[in-house]
Order: sequence, then structure tokens, then C-alpha cells
Amino acid sequence: MKIACLQINAIVGDFPGNAHKVIEGYRSAVARGAGLVVAPELVLSGYPPRDLLSQADVMEAQDRVMPGLMQAVGAVPLILGLLARNEKRPGKSLLNAAGVFQDGRLTALIGKTLLPSYDVFDEDRYFQPAESNSPVVLDGVRVGITICEDIWNDEDFWNERLYRRDPVRELAAQGIDLLVNVSASPWHLGKERLRAAMLARVAATEKVPVVQVNLVGGNDELIFDGRSMGFDARGGVLAKGVAFDEDMVWVDTTESGPPLELMKWPHEEEELFNALALGLRDYVHKCGFKRVALGLSGGIDSALAAVIAVEALGPKQVTGLLMPSRYSSEGSIQDAEALARTLEIAHHTVPIEDAFSALLGTVGPLFQGMPPDITEENLQARIRGAILMALSNKTGSLILTTGNKSEVAVGYCTLYGDMCGGLAVISDLPKTWVYRVARWLNRRQEIIPWATIEKAPSAELRHGQTDQDSLPPYEELDAILDAYVVRHQSVRAIVAEGHDEALVRDLVGKIDRNEYKRRQAAPGLKVTSKAFGMGRRMPIAQRYRHL
Repeated sequence: MKIACLQINAIVGDFPGNAHKVIEGYRSAVARGAGLVVAPELVLSGYPPRDLLSQADVMEAQDRVMPGLMQAVGAVPLILGLLARNEKRPGKSLLNAAGVFQDGRLTALIGKTLLPSYDVFDEDRYFQPAESNSPVVLDGVRVGITICEDIWNDEDFWNERLYRRDPVRELAAQGIDLLVNVSASPWHLGKERLRAAMLARVAATEKVPVVQVNLVGGNDELIFDGRSMGFDARGGVLAKGVAFDEDMVWVDTTESGPPLELMKWPHEEEELFNALALGLRDYVHKCGFKRVALGLSGGIDSALAAVIAVEALGPKQVTGLLMPSRYSSEGSIQDAEALARTLEIAHHTVPIEDAFSALLGTVGPLFQGMPPDITEENLQARIRGAILMALSNKTGSLILTTGNKSEVAVGYCTLYGDMCGGLAVISDLPKTWVYRVARWLNRRQEIIPWATIEKAPSAELRHGQTDQDSLPPYEELDAILDAYVVRHQSVRAIVAEGHDEALVRDLVGKIDRNEYKRRQAAPGLKVTSKAFGMGRRMPIAQRYRHL
């Protein structure tokens, strides 16, 4: 069977626009000889729809596009993800479902069995799980249809399983010639390899070709990489879609493919850069913005954020503001100007010295007799935040914040200052990875000034300041951050990995105490397996003490 996978970038809530993409893709695939067309999970509503599913008229919105969709489908079957009403009550009112369409009719409806409720997923909040699943016969082929998580519970692949049921094994026991998985599988670093290995194992274990169509695009914090794939019954790779872009992926199940081990994957730095560019581009466009602006300090974080913005939107849609104070070094100003010239973006210099002096005079009586401290440092960041937000109001630009994961973790950032903005581009990228991506960008030519990369990082809010005045070396900070936040290790386990106990307790305490800041931060693009934000729900007011 010749199968076309429609790797679509859907917009959440845009039922007419998403349906149009499916129809156009279907028609193109049929014209090119497809025997079956498949489209991603919840492609009509977009994923994740979250509490849009609580709107009383959400099913009516989908119903309005269904006649046109069904009319467009002829003899070649179409399988796609959609919302469905749960006719069996009591229970939740909706199903996360896959519909099978042929000859202008809905011929089968398959509900999702395994509803993830971990990390960024919250499907059990909205959907009723399917109680059973049976193969569908399409042109004489017995097709098992699963939806995303349904294929992620193979006992031969996972050491620890989250669910008692294995929908794939249940379908295989009934006899299938082909397994189709419609998916909206969000990306993080390394997810693409894990997903491919898992799918190859399922194909080889069940001795049946496997086809997975995956959503692509950025929706709020989540980034979907696409990479729709097909495997033969031995686990050989039949096809792989492009990453981070729309694609029509062709899988011929009569062929055989090379083993997965021969597949070449991009460098991790390239993956991160392309993912962040897609996430930024879609966030801007899907939210209705035309342009972005950010502060350029001459530091590594703002430099990388600016390069990502230019890659995502083009130089004419990016504006940089240089806002030097009395503590800004000449080298940092020169580096920021050099970066702006290289990227060919509009940039303006707005000194903040007069505003800083005036504000010091205004608040001076309040602080009489108190020595200068972080208060005066934060005033500078908040002046810059006010200027950026004024630019946003006047021009309609979305302001990008430039803090990295390491800083956000321990609160090395200023509320209503450098945290002002609408999207935190690199807030899930640890500082060590910021440097790795920057060096990768410069592998052929100097894009980010080498001086920016090589100098000691500094907020430049007082004379001679460096980040390591307040923080340990980033290599050690990031190792502890990964152990505590990503791998959920206890303090004792982190110390056992070779870290100083006093340092571990200090950093863990800072991470815990600064949850209130992160709760007020702009949404950030998720690129690691555990990001701050929707997938990490920690209480702010709490007194838990680590053993």
C-alpha cells in the first residue's frame, strides 16, 4: 500500500483553516497515487486545545467543517485525528479520536485508549478513554489504528510502563496487516531518536509495517518536530519526514528499508536552533504579531535570541535596543552593535543614565542610611523593561525575553525588568547549551562576535560584576539543575554524584524559592525533557525541606 502522511502545522482552534489544509493535502496525495492518506492527532482542532474543549460550542465548530471534509474524500481512505462525542455516559463528554473517511462518509471512529496525564499532557482532564479497539479493513488490508500514546506502552521497549493495557498488542492479537499511529508528539532534545527506536521495535516485535504521522509546528510552549516515519515489518526505515517543517511523507509498505542504526541525525545544536526558530516563528504568527524586539546587551543570551529571531522572521521584522548604563563596558556596546550589523536588523541606542539618576533621586529618601545593594541593580533592569514595553505599545512588537534556563532556575533575573516580554525564547536552554549553540552558529563564519562568546558572562549592573560572583561555574550549576529538575534526583543522590553538599542545598533552595518569579514569567519554548512552566507544577507557598 502506498501511504501519504500529511505532516501538517495546525493552528489551535482554527477548524476551517486546519480542515482546508487536510483537504488540500488529501487531494494532492490522491493525484499522486496514494492508496491511503493519514493526518495527525486532533489535526482539526490543533493540539493541545486545552480548555477550549470546555467551550460549549467546540463540537459545533468542528461540525461546521465536517460536510466539506467528507465531500472531498473519495474512494481513497483518509484517516485523521479529530474530536468525537462520547455517546456512552456517565463519563467525559469527548473522545480523542481517529476518524476513517471514504466515499464521502465517516466509516469508522476509533477512540484513544491511553490518555497521558504527566509532564505537559493533561488529556484525562478532557477525554473519556476508549474501552476497546478493533482493526478496520481498508481495500482488503486489516489496519490497526492507534492514537499517539497508544503506541508508547510496548512492554518489550519500556522498562517501566505507565499503563496496564497495550493497545498495539490488543490489535495485533486480532490480526492486522498494517499499524497506523496518528500523533501529536511534542519534541524535546533526543525525543526524535527515542521515538524512532520505539516505533522500529514495535514494528519488529509485532512483525507488521508501522506508519506514524506526526504534527509539526509550535503551539504556545510546545514544539512539534514532524518527522513522520514508516517502518517495514522488520523495523527497517521506509521513510522519514523532514524536521520542523510541513511535509508529505510517502510510505510504500511493499518495500523494505535499511535498519534504523544506519540513519544519520543532525547535531544536537542544529536541532535546538531549528526547534527554537520554529517555536518563535509560530508563536509570533499564530498570536497575530508581525515583528519582535529585544534588548541587546552585548551578552551571549541576547545575541543568541537575536539570531534565532532573525532565522525565524527575517531581519526586517526584528529590532534591537541597546540600553547602556554607567556600568556598561565599551566592549559590550561594540559587540551589540557588531551583532546588529551582521544580522542587518534595525537597532537603536537608548542610554538609561538620565532615567537611572532621576529614579535614584526619586527613591533616595526612602532608602536614606541604607547602603546600595541589589535594589539599585534591579532599578536598571526595570528601566530597560519599561523602555522595551513602551516600544511594544507604540509599534505592536512582541518583546522577547532573553534569560536562559540556568538563570531562570535560581532567580538570577529581575521581575518587571529583564523578565518583561511576551515570549522567553531560550528559557529552557541551560547556559552551557547557550554557549554550545553559539559556537555551532559560528562554525563557518562569525555571526555572534567571538568576544561575546569568550568573555566572562556579566549582567553589568555594577562595576566589575560577573555572574560567578553570585553563582558557581555554569558547568556545575547546570549539572545540578539537570539532576534536580530534569531527573528528579534528591539532594542526597545529587551529592552522591560528586557535588558539594552545601552547594547543592544552596542551589536547590534557590530553585524552590524562585518559583514565584517563574510563575510570572513569559511563556518559554520547551526544548528539554523537563521545562519550567506547564509541565512542572510546583507550589509557591510551601515548606518542604529536603532530607
